[in-house]
Amino acid sequence: MNCIIVEDQLPAQRILKKYIEDMGTLKLMGTFTDAIEAMQLMKSTKVDVIFLDIHLPKISGIDFLKTLSNPPQVILTTAFPDYALESYEFDVVDYLLKPFSFQRFIKAVSKVENKKQQLSLDANTTEIKEVYAKIGFDHVRILIDDITYIISDTDYTEIHLQDKKLVSSETLRYWEELLPSKNFMRVHKSYIINTSKIEKFSGNQIYLSNQKTIPLGRAYKSNFTKKIL
Repeated sequence: MNCIIVEDQLPAQRILKKYIEDMGTLKLMGTFTDAIEAMQLMKSTKVDVIFLDIHLPKISGIDFLKTLSNPPQVILTTAFPDYALESYEFDVVDYLLKPFSFQRFIKAVSKVENKKQQLSLDANTTEIKEVYAKIGFDHVRILIDDITYIISDTDYTEIHLQDKKLVSSETLRYWEELLPSKNFMRVHKSYIINTSKIEKFSGNQIYLSNQKTIPLGRAYKSNFTKKIL
C-alpha cells in the first residue's frame, strides 16, 4: 500500500519511517512537514494510507481532513488524546498516541488492511441490476434480469431479452467480464446464458425457458455442471 507521512517533528518522522520499512507491506511515497505539501502529491499520486499528525503548521491535521472529499485511509499520530472523539467523525482507522510501539503500529496497519479487504469484498458482492449496452450511437439501459442469453458474431453481439433482441458492438468477452457471475456464465465460445433462465439440460444441449436451445461447449461443460449441480 502506498503511504505518506505528514509530521513536522523529525524524531517522529524517523520512527514512522523505520516502522514502515520494517513492515514490508507499505511503500513510503513521501514525508511532509505540513499538509499543504502533502496535498500537492496527492493530486498526482495514489495514496492508500496517511500517517497524520494533528498539530501541524499552516493547517491542522483535523482541518486537513475536512478539506478531503474522498480521503485515503488515515491513521492519526499525536501526543494529545483530546482529539480522539472528534477524529473518528472523519472515519479515521486508528488513533496512535505518541510514543507508540512497533506492535501498536502493526495493529493500526492491520486495521487498514482489514478495512481495505472488506471494501473490496463489498464492491465485488454488490448486486448489479442494470447495465448500458452500446447500440449504434446510443447507450441503451438493460435490466439484468431481462437478459436470456448473448450470442457473438464476428463483429458484434446479440443480446436476447425476454421480448426483443439488441445488437451491440461490444464483444462477448466484454459481457463475460461485466455481468455478475452469480447468474451469468459462458457455456460455449459463442454464448453466455442467464442460468436463472435454464429449464433443463441434456448432453450437450441447454434448454432455456423461452424454448431456445443453446449448445454446451466441451471446454465449458465441467464448469457448467459444477455450478448448476
